[in-house]
Amino acid sequence: MKIAIMQPYLFPYIGYFQLVAAADLFVLYDDVHYIKKGWINRNRILLQGAEHVFTLPCLDVSQNKLINEVLVDWSSKELRKVRATLETAYRKAPFFEQVYPLVQGVLELSGPATIADVAAQSIRAVCTYLGINTPVVTSSQRPYQNAHLSKGARLVDIVQQEGGDQYLNAIGGEALYTKDFFAQHDIALHFVKPLPIQYAQPVSDKEFVPWLSIIDVLMNNKKEDITTFLQAYQLL
Repeated sequence: MKIAIMQPYLFPYIGYFQLVAAADLFVLYDDVHYIKKGWINRNRILLQGAEHVFTLPCLDVSQNKLINEVLVDWSSKELRKVRATLETAYRKAPFFEQVYPLVQGVLELSGPATIADVAAQSIRAVCTYLGINTPVVTSSQRPYQNAHLSKGARLVDIVQQEGGDQYLNAIGGEALYTKDFFAQHDIALHFVKPLPIQYAQPVSDKEFVPWLSIIDVLMNNKKEDITTFLQAYQLL
């Protein structure tokens, strides 16, 4: 059984969804420390032909808090700007009518939801739209009880508790974890490396701007093509 574990990111890039689709179980790792200036509450889109970073406003952000302790600031004027920016950026995109309600639904949860809740909803909504059937669970809602373990040991414990014998990680994990370490616990470690993907971006200064938020992919491609993109990776 293949287990993937990753922090919840807001409308992450397509490589994240390749990881979800490749796994038999996907664990949203929301009870680890929040990372400032990471991708938990922000992402990149294409706005008027150039890269633009949109950020979901949060309250009292701190790297001393867990991801599931950081609240979204639903009263912030910046939230309205985010919605307006996304609409402006993609209202002429070929699949705007199908995709914008999905994005709008995630960004209008309005309540005491944490950024972990909102990011998780963005991931689940996209999975539903694309027909990705991998079960997605949240680490803080599972009976792991392993917060006292070191980073690597905690991942091993999660895989073992879920009955997995393979751990799938994003390609960036190559700098953090070794196959030998997981092999000591009878777990095979594999990395999902996205292959180059291109599609039509109606307004761009460059030939192609890669690895933007999944929003850009959804707005500009039909589901069948995105399904093909989800298979465009190497398992190392």
